[in-house]
Amino acid sequence: MAGRAVPPFRADHVGSLLRPRSLIDALKRHHSGAVSSARLAAEQDAAIREVIALQESVGLQSITDGEFRRTSYWGRFVESVDGLDVGDSLFRFRDEAGREREFTAPRVTGKVRRSRSIAGDEFAFLRGHTSQTPKITLPSPPTMHFWRLDRTLAPGTYDDRHAYFADLAAVYREEIAALAARGASYIQLDDVPIPMLCDPAIQDRVRHAGLDPTGLLDEYIELFNACLAGRPEGVTVATHMCRGNYKGQFLSAGGYDAFAEQFFNRLEVDALFLEYDTPRAGDFAPLRFVPRDKIVVLGLVSTKTPVLETTEALRRRIEEAALHIPLDQLCLSPQCGFASTIGGNPVTVDDEQAKLARVVETAEIVWG
Repeated sequence: MAGRAVPPFRADHVGSLLRPRSLIDALKRHHSGAVSSARLAAEQDAAIREVIALQESVGLQSITDGEFRRTSYWGRFVESVDGLDVGDSLFRFRDEAGREREFTAPRVTGKVRRSRSIAGDEFAFLRGHTSQTPKITLPSPPTMHFWRLDRTLAPGTYDDRHAYFADLAAVYREEIAALAARGASYIQLDDVPIPMLCDPAIQDRVRHAGLDPTGLLDEYIELFNACLAGRPEGVTVATHMCRGNYKGQFLSAGGYDAFAEQFFNRLEVDALFLEYDTPRAGDFAPLRFVPRDKIVVLGLVSTKTPVLETTEALRRRIEEAALHIPLDQLCLSPQCGFASTIGGNPVTVDDEQAKLARVVETAEIVWG
């Protein structure tokens, strides 16, 4: 079995990486006015050069900037797009002990449009500092609706979510085209709402808000595809599906069974990064619905714990998945990023590096 010359690669990763303490401190001091924007940018540049070197040193072929210019994986999108702001979420993060944590979520305060680049500067710097394939990440379109549902729309903005979705899709199409024009060939949309909709408890919350979960998924698939319509040739688009990732906490549980056939087949992406690090993700049986022209990247390595997975355990899990989908359609990665928000997960940089190296090592054993 051969490796892959185009993304996603047999050994891949989701994108966000642990920020160094110096960068976190610089950002806090910038918010207080003690550090200038120019100084903060210099700190980010230096930290990104270092994290690029870390990724290259373990043998990764896809390289990100660690999302070091963002406070969260979706925050910069909201800051850059006209008509978006933040408000309280209808949902809560939680841990295995049942402790919960509130979080803020995107909301609409005006007509949504792209008046400037969202990730262009991130990509330009990244491309200029790696000889490998630069990957740029964006939050998924449903991220801009699901956590507040129709409360996302402030009064006087849009008559309904369909009109909002049309404007939102235009923002994505313009940004993807602009990134491609800069040379981007690997773009990933990070999604939490779709896996959340697989959770029966979340489905009940959606129904309580007056929406049908199956109908909402249909709308999200249409929104995804509208965002990707007409994307330039040579651009690989992946979506990463996650059940929440905040300092080791999560938002939902439940396998992909409920919507696998619908989502895997109708979503017009090239690759699916699927979280599979805990029993909360269910089993591999839904992979039988993945069409032959899509690649699945198995998220088997946890970014929520410092415990290092063994190559033998990972190899067995890949073999289990290959009972439902051909091995040549599979790749390997961590289940999520190491720092979806600036605070990061409860692991160290050494843990992060060891886990990324383990992904590369295992991929070489399995695929050559």
